[in-house]
Amino acid sequence: MPNPAHGPLIEGIGAADIDEQIRLLIRNLVEIKDTSGEFLLKLDDGRVIDTKGWNDWEWTHGIGLYGIWKYYQQTRDPRCRQIMLDWFRDRFAAGPPTKNINTVAPFLTLAYLHEESPNPSWVPYLDEWAEWVMKGLPRTEENGFQHIVFNSENHQQLWDDTLMMSVMPLAKIGKLLGRQHYVEEARRQFMLHIKYLVDRRTGLWFHGWTFDGRHHFANALWARGNCWVTIAIPEFLELLDLQPGEALREFLLETHLQQIRTLVKLQDRGGLWHTLIDDPGSYLEASATAGFAYGILKSVRKGYIGVEYLESGVRAVKAVLANIDASGELKNVSFGTPVFNDLDGYRNIKLTSMPYGQAMAILALGEFKLTFT
Repeated sequence: MPNPAHGPLIEGIGAADIDEQIRLLIRNLVEIKDTSGEFLLKLDDGRVIDTKGWNDWEWTHGIGLYGIWKYYQQTRDPRCRQIMLDWFRDRFAAGPPTKNINTVAPFLTLAYLHEESPNPSWVPYLDEWAEWVMKGLPRTEENGFQHIVFNSENHQQLWDDTLMMSVMPLAKIGKLLGRQHYVEEARRQFMLHIKYLVDRRTGLWFHGWTFDGRHHFANALWARGNCWVTIAIPEFLELLDLQPGEALREFLLETHLQQIRTLVKLQDRGGLWHTLIDDPGSYLEASATAGFAYGILKSVRKGYIGVEYLESGVRAVKAVLANIDASGELKNVSFGTPVFNDLDGYRNIKLTSMPYGQAMAILALGEFKLTFT
């Protein structure tokens, strides 16, 4: 693999150029605003959740924080740390939102921040929210994490998003606070979600499953839902330090590899993936592509999958770079997407800048640097 000290990483782009792109992505992330109000989530009780702007609390912000955290891990850039600290300070001052699968997402980053520099004022939040996941979160049959969100209980539903939004934070808090039963529950949720969401034909993941009727809704092999899994599996292996030969590690890696084999086959020639992975008539989508790039490149670097998949990850990074404009906005990002009963629901989701799109581009570019240095 090339060393950036000896030349560019790809096509005239060196490590310094990648860092500059990441800085632009971060600046754009924290400056995103919903100027039209089109993307506000308006709840029946009168609350309005700004899922697009930076100054609110949803999964979109949780993924945004995690992207910044991963880059901070590499660089120790104090500006990144301050952005995260300011977000938590302001959100705690305003008061945390109601608890659901998605609002747990920011606690993954908070747990890492606390591990680096303990803050006693954070511990009650970490404790309360993890205990809610364990004891207060509605469960499906077989004790799955029901994908409850702000505006819907999603009765008896499992979604592939859940692993990133709630299961990863639970595992990290369990490790941080020395609560092994949290970790064991996280391990079990990964296995349960694989049981019901993996498409045995392709190795890709369905967006959702419901025990109420026992079906996969539209049978959508939705790109961003799949990319949460491509990210989460190598993150989970690393977080738990699962060793070669351990049954769960091997099971997760087999699942991971089956997905990636199909992803590589269905990647568009330009490097992106379609928002419905197996539907070339659906639009090409950049946030999922960034997530796939991150998971593939990290898995190659860690030895979880073979080097033959590197080329696909690099092509995806090139496509991500091509979709970042001069202001640092990742273009062609689909808005938040519920589980639909028909495929046109996915095809018609609007494209707009979002914190998670910015964050997944940061993840992909940061991992690209690690892979080639």
